[in-house]
Amino acid sequence: MSPAKLRVAVNGYGVIGKRVADAVAAQDDMEIVGIADIETDWRMRIALERGFRLFAADSDHLIAMRDAGLQVSGTLDGLLSDAEVVVDCTPKRIAAKNVTLYRDRRVKFIVQGGEKHEATGHSFVAEASYAGAVGRSATRVVSCNTTSVVRTLTALKRAGLLRRARGTLLRRATDPWESHVGGIMNTLVPEAEIPSHQGPDAKTVDPDLDVVTMAVKVPETIAHLHYWAVDLTREASKDEVLAALRTSSRIAFISVKNGLTALNTVKELMADFGRPRDNLYEVALWEDMLAVDGSEAFYAYMVDNQAIVIPETIDAIRALTSREPDGAVSIAKTNAALGIGAPFRMA
Repeated sequence: MSPAKLRVAVNGYGVIGKRVADAVAAQDDMEIVGIADIETDWRMRIALERGFRLFAADSDHLIAMRDAGLQVSGTLDGLLSDAEVVVDCTPKRIAAKNVTLYRDRRVKFIVQGGEKHEATGHSFVAEASYAGAVGRSATRVVSCNTTSVVRTLTALKRAGLLRRARGTLLRRATDPWESHVGGIMNTLVPEAEIPSHQGPDAKTVDPDLDVVTMAVKVPETIAHLHYWAVDLTREASKDEVLAALRTSSRIAFISVKNGLTALNTVKELMADFGRPRDNLYEVALWEDMLAVDGSEAFYAYMVDNQAIVIPETIDAIRALTSREPDGAVSIAKTNAALGIGAPFRMA
């Protein structure tokens, strides 16, 4: 007889939360026991339409949500009684306030990259730190950009090629669905400090990484664009560098010659392939742009800030619960359920 499905709660049904909920529902070893939120708008109605039980963050919001005509099953406190793991996808700094509740209720929990490493004492990227998360009470899935940094540099490190890396990030200004209320126009906004936070954050996953990042906010909403200059440990060929990067199942290769010339064209590929919400779970790296000069490598890639952390979150659930102690097995299972890699085999 197969083991019972892992019971997962999602606190916060926003940009990340709704994608996590869908991804959990797609796994054959997990189930969503409910989602919690404070909103009363169309998003909660979509959640109910998808068959998720809806809970209010607290009793005050329970009244407001019911007054809005929503079918609410109770409060977050009650939802936690039915969950083995809660994935907190609430806005930045809210999750840190929820940590005490989760610990008091003795429910394992995952926070997102907007929170500090200290909130859980462990930072998660599946291909780099899965083993350290097995059996823990909590972990933090790092931010979209940090996830991409760790995925790519870990692949080079595994091949013995990584000496140090320096990256420049062109960061989208806001999420697409909020572009009517925020963001920037007709300007570029550099982050005030060098290094930007992604490099130090990557070191919370792997302290041995020699990485520095710089970032600038740009007036677009689709995704982030990274440019990297990497000092290798020795002279290498382009084929060697590509072979190292191919050891990550979550790095996908695209090419300009096939018409994937910009961020929007890659998102269009996701839409044409039928990915839910046009999600790009992979790091989309331009293969024909990658260049190697002696012991230096240069490359560029795209990061979907709304989707890249979703497979990491699924793997983190299995790690915390010890349902799957082998990271490679969990990664393969998650990849298969989400179709990771599939669109790029035909692009």
